[in-house]
Amino acid sequence: MDLVQIAQHADDLTRAADFYTVLLEREPLARFDDQGLLFFDLDGIRLLLDPKAPSGLLYLRVDNVHETLERLGDLVQVESAPHVIFRHDDDILGPAGHDEWQAFIRDSEGNLVALVAFQKP
Repeated sequence: MDLVQIAQHADDLTRAADFYTVLLEREPLARFDDQGLLFFDLDGIRLLLDPKAPSGLLYLRVDNVHETLERLGDLVQVESAPHVIFRHDDDILGPAGHDEWQAFIRDSEGNLVALVAFQKP
């Protein structure tokens, strides 16, 4: 069994499209205005932005949490500044020998989004 799609609440698809295009550094995969649906491809998993969807908590892997926040600038409200939450001694939940950095932001629709990076200490 594989994960196919994740849905996230979005009141304004244009505003959400603009935000997620910058965050994900890719254009939307598809948009269906008559149904109010917007899709992005997350390396084979669809991210659906939909006014009827509940708000979820997405954890998105980035190369560097600090650099991503710098790139996003005023587009986001930082709820939790970058911090190390765990050092991976083995490969069970992340690459061995790496620190797991996380920061939490609000997207354009008010949803909480986590940015996650695995970096050598």
